[in-house]
Amino acid sequence: MDINTSLYQKIEDCEATNKALYKFYAAVMIVIFILALPLNASVLHLFIFKLKFWKSNSNNVFLFNLVLADILLLFCLPIKAYNFINGERRSDNGAVCKAMLFMLFLNRGASIAFLTVTSIHRYFNVVHPGRKNLLRALKKSPQISILIWLLLLPLTIPTMLKTFECCNSHKSDLPHNDSSHEGDDTLVKDVVDSMREVVFFTQILIPFIILVYCTVRIVNRLRKKTVGDRTKLKRAVFLVTAVMVVFSFCFLPCTIARMVLLIVRVQELPLIYQDKAAVAFDGLMVLSYMDCLLDPLVYCFCSTKFKALYLSNYFPFLVKDGQIPVDSSTGAHTASEHPRNTNTII
Repeated sequence: MDINTSLYQKIEDCEATNKALYKFYAAVMIVIFILALPLNASVLHLFIFKLKFWKSNSNNVFLFNLVLADILLLFCLPIKAYNFINGERRSDNGAVCKAMLFMLFLNRGASIAFLTVTSIHRYFNVVHPGRKNLLRALKKSPQISILIWLLLLPLTIPTMLKTFECCNSHKSDLPHNDSSHEGDDTLVKDVVDSMREVVFFTQILIPFIILVYCTVRIVNRLRKKTVGDRTKLKRAVFLVTAVMVVFSFCFLPCTIARMVLLIVRVQELPLIYQDKAAVAFDGLMVLSYMDCLLDPLVYCFCSTKFKALYLSNYFPFLVKDGQIPVDSSTGAHTASEHPRNTNTII
């Protein structure tokens, strides 16, 4: 065996050469799973049994679906961590591999989609409150949510079109006994790979552009406000900025790493570069799973009223006297507020 082959892994290899580092990745995923699952599950419980999200405002419907997508993605982490602990970058079981790819693509895409729709909803409420038709359309949040899930399903097809060998869409080993068959396989492989990369990049870069635009416009609008509670205005600015920071922190690094991975693959660079690119990409994908932990913290606990509801249900001994919870049936504030008040976007 070539010493380089034993020391470094190719992009398409399933076995990890740096097993200690992949065990560290596994430990990080286990910590994320342990912290994020009860947090998301408790938030989901409040949306269903206390807020009754289907009766409340549109934003709660989108946030419910965001939390649901995060929980479904979390269930993939123990399996992925198990593979990493065993020194495998991917499972060598074809069925498990396909199921994992399907769940990861679908639920990460759903999480990003609902995060984006929530920002768009907030943008029109703050920047263009007079556009009744658009706001009326966004109020059809159950229909929009169902449509998003239905649209995401066909986008995962590129992960399922081929019989993956160890979940590998980059395998270059082709049969050599039939040149025409080899050409057909190469064509199919190229099309499927291209579709898969298009899905990966568009589901992150397009929402990122939308989020940047919405964040800049909302922050500018809020800073120009001369009336209203300054504390609420500052909290609203912090919230929309935090969403942008969390998205950038979780998803942009793995996107850049994916670009580097493709460049290394296309250029057929030496094994040492393939190894570094693959290890970096796998690690930054683990970082992207932090989004499941940060989403409920940013979206739900930045709201003083939701935080009060959460504490009153799960940690009543921490609730201060006089705190006003969210109305359990509608999710509306118990105090009478103007619909364009800044607190509606917190």
